[in-house]
Amino acid sequence: MPSGTLFTREQEYIIALNKNNSAIFGEFFFKSITKGRSKIRFFMLSKNQIKLITSLQQKKYRKQHQLFFAEGVKVIQELLNSNFELEHIFTTADDFQNVLKNKISFISEAELKKVSALTTPNTCLALFKIPAERSVVEKGLIVALDDIRDPGNLGTIVRLCDWFGVTQLVCSMETVDVYNPKVVQATMGSITRVAVAYDDIAKFLGETKLPVFGTYMDGASIYKTQLPKEGILVMGNEANGISAEIEKLTPNRLSIPRFGDLQQTESLNVATATAIILSEFKRLG
Repeated sequence: MPSGTLFTREQEYIIALNKNNSAIFGEFFFKSITKGRSKIRFFMLSKNQIKLITSLQQKKYRKQHQLFFAEGVKVIQELLNSNFELEHIFTTADDFQNVLKNKISFISEAELKKVSALTTPNTCLALFKIPAERSVVEKGLIVALDDIRDPGNLGTIVRLCDWFGVTQLVCSMETVDVYNPKVVQATMGSITRVAVAYDDIAKFLGETKLPVFGTYMDGASIYKTQLPKEGILVMGNEANGISAEIEKLTPNRLSIPRFGDLQQTESLNVATATAIILSEFKRLG
């Protein structure tokens, strides 16, 4: 193997004679001996591994394999400290001391780049099993999302729910998948503390006994409205807002007033609006 193609010059490599027979985690192992470090086995990702991991960027394959992946030490550590079940970690650094040896594999940065969803890959990527979805408990403040399409927005809203102590988030079936890699990344670990459920929003709102609030340009000012401790806050699609069907089910209409003199901004980003309204709910409720 040409020197320097996968590893640093300080490392020695010996191609292992054995290849794991696993269809998913088949590995070509290398032995690395570095100064001041214990022996670590590095390997090249197999075609099956690359195919599996990259396929998880699509919802249908996440559903088929019941797996999703996360990148970065912080997000992965949050998931490890939660009830999410680890499938496997691929890492370029020895950052996970308490993970079972058969659950972690060391790879080079070049190998990680083959499967990363990031433009600039982090030091690690981990596969986790998708847990069974929990039923919504109609208690406290709940956020409901009507057709949110942007992964970054959903991830940020999950993080906001975590910040403001909202533990339940209900998404319409058209809303982006919470296990989309970009969503998982944007949650920064908050996905472990906020239960996300997908449901027929119209049916859910039609059956609830909690007061339902929706955000509209012509709604009552959030700063002049008495807000309860319990209720459902509906946030609409980035471009079209709350759909006509859902609008009929949101009797309490709220708005965030503009204070700028020119008032040329047409609307707020849905995640920004969610942050402002949740802050008021928690301040007044």
